[in-house]
Amino acid sequence: MKKIRILIVDDHALVRIGLASLLKTHPDLEIAGEAEDGESAISLASSLKPDVIIMDYMMSGIDGAEATKRILEVLPQTKIIILTSYIMAYGIAKAIRSGATSALMKNGNTQTLIAAIRDAVNGKRTISPEIEHILSENGEIPNLTERQELILNLITRGFSNQDISRHLNIQEDSVKKHTSAIFEKIGAANRAEAVAIALKKHLLKQ
Repeated sequence: MKKIRILIVDDHALVRIGLASLLKTHPDLEIAGEAEDGESAISLASSLKPDVIIMDYMMSGIDGAEATKRILEVLPQTKIIILTSYIMAYGIAKAIRSGATSALMKNGNTQTLIAAIRDAVNGKRTISPEIEHILSENGEIPNLTERQELILNLITRGFSNQDISRHLNIQEDSVKKHTSAIFEKIGAANRAEAVAIALKKHLLKQ
């Protein structure tokens, strides 16, 4: 029997240990390796070439969506399952757009994860009902660039264009251009409306 080789990516050691212990109880699953952040996930994936990657979405540095994108550029056949402890519609949509096969809640049923791993290898997508609901409720999720995503987060924290300019060390004119592009993408007429839409559509990192 050919085993499914799995790379576990999570910035919490206890989560990695728990997942590894769970997966080891299934004879058709094999732990190929573990990574604690997006950067090491990209490096390990390249060398280990796992069949499936279980990827935490929210990590310091490179998040799960960006790591997914970079890995699949090199290993397009690898299946990636995003795990998240909260629902950020923009982040999950970004990960799926980047090629993630599935997206599951961390507090979900363990058997759902095992089934999702086996299904992923066969090309079948699994999305947790909670995530499916949020994505469908929000309709089309805007495709923001990383810089636009960061600026939107700063806007919701009350930063002015001048504040953002200083914080990111970029020209204020550049901030204005990014802000205009953000408003257009999310359908906002002004900063107050942008904040309201960002909160309603779960577009912000927590």
